[in-house]
Amino acid sequence: MRGHGGRRAKAEQDAMTVEIGYALCSAAFAAAVVFGAVAGPALLFDLPPVVSMLLLGAGEALAAALFAVRAVSVLVRFRRAAQPSHPGRTSPDS
Repeated sequence: MRGHGGRRAKAEQDAMTVEIGYALCSAAFAAAVVFGAVAGPALLFDLPPVVSMLLLGAGEALAAALFAVRAVSVLVRFRRAAQPSHPGRTSPDS
């Protein structure tokens, strides 16, 4: 039989799983938007090959960097919010 600690640990694990999913989805969406904005003209218009390659390369690099930064920032923000503001103290509503 599980006690209250088991249910709380499961809830915290579920919350982290949801947060990881949110971080990955929002990072992928942001990266796709940035890639489309930067590399889109190279895919839509007949640009010189050098310009097309530069736009595609810049789009890939920016999208990858944004994906990493967004995913990490969401997870760090979640971890900070999960920590109590006064370690060792309990909140009045616990």
